[in-house]
Amino acid sequence: MSWPIELRNVTKRFGTRTILDDSSLTIPPGEIVALIGPSGGGKSTLIRCLNGLNTFDAGEIQVGPHRLSAGTRNRRADVQQVRQSFGMIFQDFQLFPHLSVLDNITEAPIRVLGLAAGAAHDRALFLLQRVGMADFVRAFPQQLSGGQKQRVAIARALAMQPKGLLCDEITSALDPELKNEVLDVLVDLKKDGLTIILVTHEIGFARRAADRVVMLCDGRILEQGPPAEVLDRPRTERMGIFLKRVLG
Repeated sequence: MSWPIELRNVTKRFGTRTILDDSSLTIPPGEIVALIGPSGGGKSTLIRCLNGLNTFDAGEIQVGPHRLSAGTRNRRADVQQVRQSFGMIFQDFQLFPHLSVLDNITEAPIRVLGLAAGAAHDRALFLLQRVGMADFVRAFPQQLSGGQKQRVAIARALAMQPKGLLCDEITSALDPELKNEVLDVLVDLKKDGLTIILVTHEIGFARRAADRVVMLCDGRILEQGPPAEVLDRPRTERMGIFLKRVLG
């Protein structure tokens, strides 16, 4: 079961630069949210704050029963609980090159969750079947295409039984055909009610699969709403300019 997520007036600065500026966002369980906007607008920083990879300077974040406050006052145990609530997937895959596909997926459940090796193995096989990678159990990352690596990364994130997935530009390094392979997996996961927050420039995917599109610009949430509303009837000039540039 997914948890509700709430950002309340979150501000994040790097030196004198404000990356998130008093941003608030509520995400109910099981929603797919596409975060769009220009580079440097705060999208990746937002999801890194969500799972505790980045601290923030003001506001608070609530993930189910767990709360993160501004600064470094949070107990390590609280941060760890929030991190384990999410599976994080990056654009560069971050698979262990010296481990097989199967071992990449079983490593964390065994070491972090204390899962028995047999149970971790069975879960990994199920998840590889789910993402269309069951024939690559013994392969190593260097033997896989970019799309295959990303599907393994999704399976690895799911092996930790997260409440949600945070995806940071996970198709940006892939060609169009491989992008669709990966995005189709995320669409299928929607059936399970998993909360997915996706930083993306794939406007077509946002339109097709997202429940909500959130536009970040200069650290602020400029627009949000159903895809048809935000993408077809932008309320602000800045949103219209961004869509024109992205869509060509």
